Amino acid sequence: MTPTRPLAGGVVAAVDLGATSGRVVLGHVDRDGVRLQHVARFANEPVTLPEGRSADQGTSAGGADRVGLHWDVTGLWRSVVAGLALALRDEPATASVGVDSWAVDYGLLRDGRLLGAPYHYRDERSAAGVEAVHAVVPPTELFARTGLQHLPFNTVFQLAADRAAGVLEPADRALLVPDLVSWWLTGTAVTERTNASTTGLLSPLTGEWDDELSGRLGLAPDLFAPLVDPGASLGALLPSVAAAIGAPASLGVTAVGSHDTASAVVAVPLAGDDAAYVSSGTWSLVGLELPSPLLGDEVRAAGFTNEGGVDGRVRFLKNVSGLWLLSESMRAWSRSGTSSAERSSDLAALLAEAAAVGRSVPVFDATDARFTPPGDMPARIEAWCVEHDVAPPRGRAETVRSILESLAAAYAATLRDAERLSGRTVRTVHVVGGGSQNELLCQLTADRTGCTVLAGPVEATALGNVLVQARAAGLVRGSLESLRALVRRSSSPVRYEPRTTAAATSQKG
Repeated sequence: MTPTRPLAGGVVAAVDLGATSGRVVLGHVDRDGVRLQHVARFANEPVTLPEGRSADQGTSAGGADRVGLHWDVTGLWRSVVAGLALALRDEPATASVGVDSWAVDYGLLRDGRLLGAPYHYRDERSAAGVEAVHAVVPPTELFARTGLQHLPFNTVFQLAADRAAGVLEPADRALLVPDLVSWWLTGTAVTERTNASTTGLLSPLTGEWDDELSGRLGLAPDLFAPLVDPGASLGALLPSVAAAIGAPASLGVTAVGSHDTASAVVAVPLAGDDAAYVSSGTWSLVGLELPSPLLGDEVRAAGFTNEGGVDGRVRFLKNVSGLWLLSESMRAWSRSGTSSAERSSDLAALLAEAAAVGRSVPVFDATDARFTPPGDMPARIEAWCVEHDVAPPRGRAETVRSILESLAAAYAATLRDAERLSGRTVRTVHVVGGGSQNELLCQLTADRTGCTVLAGPVEATALGNVLVQARAAGLVRGSLESLRALVRRSSSPVRYEPRTTAAATSQKG
């Protein structure tokens, strides 16, 4: 392994946009490792916008209005600019900026101007897009061409829905969310490859756009911008942006693993082929890092995806529902008209109560599509249990325990499938992201997988963003493994060993 060699040291700025919040982080890279400095954090809350009535409703009164769930990208942009201004005030010598975000969603532009608020992937319109795509390209062929797990909100389905609604007609460009932010920063329109791999329009074998597939679906082959790899320079900030954030005109933007999971996997301290990862946040991305994609009907049937990673690696993983189940439950309880004592229960207290639950709780299918849209998650869990003749959880603590047990069980099942499909044996599971702070979830994951769990780093996405920038700027040198060695020198994971119980043993066996 080529050693990472920090040179003179320096600072880069990471813009990390998650599905519930965004942040601007400064990454200090020197001979001792990497240190993150959180400069700004801001909420990322979707907005619901009226979209008129369906054709059969006309303009008369009555009937339900059609609404769309959108991202407030202009609000995010305002927060990004303000956060970068704070970062440059603290570190005027910042070497570069890099942007990552969640996957699949995009903004439509014409002549460089944004055409409305981008849709949120949880908007229900994409269901029509699934039907439209599969009518032209059957699911088996689509997987063979793209290697992607079927998710109804994949970009290709969203685009098909937009095309059917006439939304694509005025657009001459689609930019995925991090590419949109980079476009506003620099005026350079590109599509970064790791995020492009989530669209359902990129070949996992060539790493290039599948123009023939786009043509069959009626999508312009130049709708997306040219592809670039992580580490590519996107050029200097636009003068107006540089002035707004107080940056020198020479400050540039570097493409990183712009899909946040791609950046997070950079910072997973994997060591050997017996290690797997769970990038745990709103979603849980559970899988392995492979040198090449695994295609075929068995992989498709198991629901796995082949997404692009930094340095040409393949993120062979499955999207599993994540802490969204818990956060939506907390929101439902905060809205309910229960007693003041129950309303005042915070997450930390509920987790402690959940850890102390002594009776068995139901383990439900956390991958069930009913749990994807926003809504009353406890009621949906109860409905799932009733439908499957399982006693529902009693009270909030049991519901929280049920959620975490179900997530851990889903991780274990996913990793068993990954082992079977890849021929590898998993002995260590790295949990990174926000879920690495959830001690109960990490312990249950160790119990149900029968593997050692190493939790951390929490800010894996920002770390991966920083490391790719630092390497591009010449602050460090070396392979992906070398960058991970730098992570290991910078932080110590929390270790969880599986408890010897009948339940844990049966799960592994």
